[in-house]
Order: sequence, then C-alpha cells, then structure tokens
Amino acid sequence: MKALVTGAAGFIGSHLCERLVAEGWRVVGLDNFDPFYDPAVKWRNLAALSDHPAFELIQGDIRDEHTVASALADRDYSVVIHLAAKAGVRPSIADPVGYQNVNVNGTAVLLEAAQRFDVPRFVFASSSSVYGNNEKVPFCETDNVDYPISPYAATKKAGELLCYTYSHLYGLAVTCLRFFTVYGPRQRPDLAIHKFARLIEQGRP
Repeated sequence: MKALVTGAAGFIGSHLCERLVAEGWRVVGLDNFDPFYDPAVKWRNLAALSDHPAFELIQGDIRDEHTVASALADRDYSVVIHLAAKAGVRPSIADPVGYQNVNVNGTAVLLEAAQRFDVPRFVFASSSSVYGNNEKVPFCETDNVDYPISPYAATKKAGELLCYTYSHLYGLAVTCLRFFTVYGPRQRPDLAIHKFARLIEQGRP
C-alpha cells in the first residue's frame, strides 16, 4: 500500500508517516517547509524517517500542479492524506487571501490530481473551527457549519465542499476529519498548549 501525505513535516504529518511506514506502507511526503514557524523544527520532525527505505520526501508546494502531478503519476497510490494548510485563526484574519490561496486552491489541485490519476481514497484535514459560534454541545458531524467566523474556518469549509463535489462527480472515496486542539510531542511551537507546557517545565507561572 502507498500513501501521499501532504504536510508530512508537520506535527501530525510526521507522526502519521512514521506510523504508516511502521505498518508496512510506502509513503511519499510532500511539504514546502513554510516559515510560519522555524523550518528547522520541521526538518527535525522527519529525522527518524530520513534514511527509511519506505519513505520519500518531496519538497514542494501543493498549489504547484506540476509538482503534485509528478508526485502522483505512475505510482499506484491507495490514498492521498491531505494535512498541509496555512493554519491558525488569528493569522488568517491578517492574511485572508493567502489562506484562500493555499487552503482552497491547494486542496483543489490535489483533488483534481487524485481523480486524474485514479487514486481511490482522499483524506482531508478539516478543522473544528468550521463550527463557528455553534452553541450546541457536544458538536456533531451533522451540525450546521454554514457560518464560519474566520477566514481559516471558511477555507476549511470550502475544502470540505470541494471534497464532497469530487466524491459526487467522480466517486472518489473521501473522509474529512475535523481536528480539535491537538497536542503532543512535536506540536507546533506557536500553540498555547506548547507554551503552557514549556512554562510548567521551567517552573514558571
């Protein structure tokens, strides 16, 4: 079995790639090492995979149709797992066009390539931010998510709609995962949980 994992050098992506190769998968990771936080952190995330015979890294951008097509062509993939994105609610308010460009256009490029090269399954990393100010608790997959309150949330909802469209048009098996706050080893250094853990470790209030 073979998987293309976008955002492979990130927190979730690097753990996923390690798990997949440990379970016997061949994995191609695609990452552009965006400087949203120090790219050196991302390179360290991939340290355990650097010499693994079942892992290949492509340094490239999901918006680049040629890069994506080259990654998928003639490779007999079982799945595309799309984790790459510009992340963060507050930064998206300052850069809505940039978030749309990466999160929506990049997702469209990947979906189009997946159907073009007959990849049977596509997994999309959406976000709990699509729930907006929904006051119903607990949240449910069938809750109304038509009222995003940040550009980031809007791009994730748009990504879900694109996935639905490709499933409808081409029969692509799609799974959208709405991640909530994630934490653990290699978590993004800009996240509050990372900062809190660092302060606790240092014995500071």
